[in-house]
Amino acid sequence: MRKTVAVRTVLAITLAGVTLAPVAPAFAAKPIVRADLRADVNRDGRVDVTRGSMDRAGEDSWTTGRGAVFLPNIDDDTKRCKSTGADGKPLSDAMLAKCNDAADTKVNGTADAADLARLRTVPMPGLGGSATGTVKVVGTGAKYTRLFVKRATGWAVVTPTTRLSAAELRAGVELGMEGTDVIRDRAVWDGTAVVELNVSPGGGAMTTTDRVTLHAAPLLTQHHLQQAQQVLVTELRGSNPDEIAQRKFVKDLETQVKQAGITAPLVKFTSKADDIWAQDFLEPGYVSMAGPGGKPQSMRVMIRSAQPNRTAGRQVFEKLRGRDVGAVQVEQSRRAWDSGLDSMGNLETIPPYENGGRSYPAGRIIMGERKDSGEKPAKEMRTLLASQGMQNPLLLDTSWLQIGHVDEFVQFLPADTPRGWRIAVADPDAGMKLLKDAKAAGHGATKMFSFKGTGYLPAPKETINQVLANDHTRADNALAARHIAANLEILKRETGITDAEVVRVPALFTSQNDVEGGDFAGAARLTRLGTSVDGPAAAQYGRQQDLTTAVEDTATVAYIPGAVNGVVLGKDRYLAPKQWGPVIDGKDIFTEAVDAAYGKAGMQVSYIDDYETYHYGRGEVHCGTNTLRDTSAPWWKR
Repeated sequence: MRKTVAVRTVLAITLAGVTLAPVAPAFAAKPIVRADLRADVNRDGRVDVTRGSMDRAGEDSWTTGRGAVFLPNIDDDTKRCKSTGADGKPLSDAMLAKCNDAADTKVNGTADAADLARLRTVPMPGLGGSATGTVKVVGTGAKYTRLFVKRATGWAVVTPTTRLSAAELRAGVELGMEGTDVIRDRAVWDGTAVVELNVSPGGGAMTTTDRVTLHAAPLLTQHHLQQAQQVLVTELRGSNPDEIAQRKFVKDLETQVKQAGITAPLVKFTSKADDIWAQDFLEPGYVSMAGPGGKPQSMRVMIRSAQPNRTAGRQVFEKLRGRDVGAVQVEQSRRAWDSGLDSMGNLETIPPYENGGRSYPAGRIIMGERKDSGEKPAKEMRTLLASQGMQNPLLLDTSWLQIGHVDEFVQFLPADTPRGWRIAVADPDAGMKLLKDAKAAGHGATKMFSFKGTGYLPAPKETINQVLANDHTRADNALAARHIAANLEILKRETGITDAEVVRVPALFTSQNDVEGGDFAGAARLTRLGTSVDGPAAAQYGRQQDLTTAVEDTATVAYIPGAVNGVVLGKDRYLAPKQWGPVIDGKDIFTEAVDAAYGKAGMQVSYIDDYETYHYGRGEVHCGTNTLRDTSAPWWKR
């Protein structure tokens, strides 16, 4: 936007019918020189200052598909941020989160300042020596951004006293912008930043102004069409049986990840309150803008779960923050306790789609809520996610689950279809049918589980006949089937996906702690809530059952290891929890059924044993791991 502050005109004077020629001035009139500020409006990775530039049209507005973008510069390129104070004690959560590259007035890291969004002034060769210019961010965005000017000595922060010299304006000035935070609440700041250039030619000539509008890159969550590049997991130390079992899981996971073609080493968290649930205390996100050549300049942003009492979440700052990796947390004051709904296993992302006139080019978030009680994930987190304006969370009903996470019953799979993905859901009806068919074939006396037990974890004793005769089992799986069907209808309505694109994975659920003849996953009354409590069993996992007896008696968890609660390692590679189901004629009937379900979807399944670690703690492989995925695709294109 350009405006002229003063305009001079020369008038011809007519007196008594005689036109008098104007008196020639003592100096030659100079053409008006107007301020002209440009940004990368068309997102091709360069700022064009030519006359016919594509960066001019729409420079005063911003949409998902067009308009200049800047990054919240919240990584730590030089690893200068500390986790302890001068006294050696851990910093508070607030202090820990406060440090990042945008916390000072320097351009940190590499000399090319890749995290800065570029702006340029169009060269003004006609300016006189007394000309000066100023540049600033106007409006609300000024509080959340910082400008730098590139000079011969390097990048210098722009302050209210900064002046652009005549020589700089003649040659054209390069500027850089960084955000100092992500968008947290659109009602407070929607991410818009308006940069204003003022040029005063001097000598009494007019001052001209130009403005361009930029927008903070939205903080986005990953989806399964993005290739997995690295896997995260917690590794326990010590000699207790559970710690030994966990280390074995990590070793097996390394093997599986390598076989899937992922070469990056595992990221191993240390045991913070022995919290092994790497899916739950963080959610990997990212921000990006167009970089050189139009290739996205990306920064990972680790989102800590809204569980301030969950100390494992501090590792997003202590362990992960670094070069091109930032981290954020929300100030969550609504609850004095940590809700399981706030775990990030309760956040998954539908891949990109269009339906009913609505488009989600970066995918859409789903989260679980307890409709029976009205409990939802923390408002602060929902506000943060919705304020990005790209992946507005869709809430599903998880009140039928003890833990209440969406990853317990639904996932999204890459697919060679026009849509590019399918939905996989747990199917209790298919699980019950497997048992009924086995009984009808004369195998009712076969043990339900082939797990042999360990020194501290006994082998389940129940048979197929006992499971089928259990009234609770039948009721639990009928309940689960109804709720899964209802949630699937919501997903079909929102996305347009059809029954033909649904992968139904055999599963079984239970609300019982003590299943007939065995002791299923309940003796320690452990959950995935992340609340530290007393007691040796709880100390092993950093969590204890924090649900009321009424909820526990009516809500369910996975009975046989939940195959749908696994990890998508590639477009055709899937890692599922070992089923440990009934073995008939030398074959695990659940493993065969899971292979068939995913095989029809073009996925090759491999298995990892999580019975002693995650399954016994009421979770599975997905709950105990996390992934960093490829963020190179531009979110502004579909």
